[in-house]
Amino acid sequence: MRILLFILRKEFAQIRRNPAIVRMIFIMPIMQLIILPLAADYEVKNVNVSVVDNDHSTYSQQLILKLEASDYFRLVDYAPGYSEAMKTLEKDEADIILEIPAHFERDLIRDNNSQILLAVNAVNGAKGNIGAAYAGNLINQFNNNIREDFYQQSKFPSTPMIDITYSNWYNPHMSYIVFMVPGILVLLLTLVASIMTALNIVQEKEVGTIEQINVSPIKKYQFILGKLIPFWIIGIVVLTIGLIISRFIYGIIPEGSLLLIYAFAAVYLFALLGIGLLISTFAESQQQAMFISFFFMMIFILMGGLYTSIDSMPYWAQVITRFNPVTYFIKVMRMIVMKGSNFNEISYNFLIIGIMAVVFNIWAILAYQKRV
Repeated sequence: MRILLFILRKEFAQIRRNPAIVRMIFIMPIMQLIILPLAADYEVKNVNVSVVDNDHSTYSQQLILKLEASDYFRLVDYAPGYSEAMKTLEKDEADIILEIPAHFERDLIRDNNSQILLAVNAVNGAKGNIGAAYAGNLINQFNNNIREDFYQQSKFPSTPMIDITYSNWYNPHMSYIVFMVPGILVLLLTLVASIMTALNIVQEKEVGTIEQINVSPIKKYQFILGKLIPFWIIGIVVLTIGLIISRFIYGIIPEGSLLLIYAFAAVYLFALLGIGLLISTFAESQQQAMFISFFFMMIFILMGGLYTSIDSMPYWAQVITRFNPVTYFIKVMRMIVMKGSNFNEISYNFLIIGIMAVVFNIWAILAYQKRV
């Protein structure tokens, strides 16, 4: 018992002597607790809808007005036909296409039956699925209102019914696994690459070998590249293992090019390893490096768009996600694996990740203090 008390006293003394650890223990969790629950909102809002009204009747206009009045939907396009609406879906400008057929009002009054098509962009399965459920409830409410009017008029023997048919693009069965596995693979790659590199240079400091390197003729960029390239290769191997598991365990075969996935992953790893090396350069101990990495990784992961739709976040949180490399890779993985997107469709994400890779690695080289 006496030995345990001495050990506890020593540990508390070490923590008290290191203000950085105290800040990391208390300030970081507080910041995360303030920021993340506000951003990680599971309620889906601003579902973008493209409307195709082939009837132009009173009832069809009432249904569209009801949709516009809802806080959950945002009418982004009033297309003249289904093919035109599909273009907005392909550009990810719309999450749902609501197509009202010709003779909608006539069939509803005469036959007590009509159909409405909801085509869902299932690349973002959570948003598409919940958005379709919201739209279905809204149409049911509209249908009930019509039924009440019919009963009051007492002219019709039976109640009118609206049948809804669904069409899920890029993920026909709305499979949760197909939607989540590409994103989880990105997270695993991110954790492995960032934490391993963050601990690397600081480990040299702790064991004292950094002093020997500092007095050697090795240049700073050579030292950083020597630290970066081995982990870049490890990251590519991890990606390969993940894709193999996705194929043989979950049966997920990418619709797009595997070469494009590897090309984007190669640039992404340079950006991520640059962040890890930058953290390792500033950290004084492995404990500090681990805490700093954990702080950023938590933000990157929870604000990366895997668990929460970025469109549903507050505007300030959406601005933060623009500086989150995980956001771009998750989006690109889903686009290539589920949608079969080509280079032109992901070129913007490629450009942003490329800029991040250059900036973070140059910053890491400049931050590394070396005495020749």
